[in-house]
Amino acid sequence: MLQTKYRLAILDDHPVVLQGLVNVLSGEAAFDIAGTFTSTRDFLQFFSTNIIHVVLLDIILPDGNGIDLCKEIKKTAPDTIVLALSNHDERSAIMKMLENGASGYLLKNASIEELVGCIHDALRHQIVFSNAIKEIIARPELKNTKEAAVLTAREKEILQLIASGITTRRIAEMLFLSKFTVENHRKNLLQKFQVKNVAGLISAASHQGLLS
Repeated sequence: MLQTKYRLAILDDHPVVLQGLVNVLSGEAAFDIAGTFTSTRDFLQFFSTNIIHVVLLDIILPDGNGIDLCKEIKKTAPDTIVLALSNHDERSAIMKMLENGASGYLLKNASIEELVGCIHDALRHQIVFSNAIKEIIARPELKNTKEAAVLTAREKEILQLIASGITTRRIAEMLFLSKFTVENHRKNLLQKFQVKNVAGLISAASHQGLLS
């Protein structure tokens, strides 16, 4: 039985970084490097005629930025997974990428195992972060423009697990609950934070300092 191959595209303005990523990811049986690009223009031209499953995307590019490009990619191909891979660790950039549809954010100092693991988890529809990014979004933000959501102890527990990228099924197993109950808690959390998806939930909870 043939293993599914996932087509990856990589955008970075440093050829040395691109070559290093290709060398690392080419060794993974599940991945096929569809192309590497140093500009948004070249990528979009390629993307318009090719199926890409995962895009690894730097934030700063010579002819644009990854934040805007992420939004454009998701608008054109909602099923394409976008992961930020950057040296920039500003909270605002992380949250904006999530708001624009990214499935995760990783720093370039992540280990090979961490990078590969995050890509696989993102393909399983999880929101993923490198360890350094998890620490950043866990810090309470100084300003609070919205009134903090009032959560039950169980909702706080489930929120932390969701933010860690754990699936509904696994949360149910860990807390000895049914999947239906966990899904109800997830829906209640989305409603309380007035967001539409898990990425928005993580962003809103982080803004309110609830992911410690």
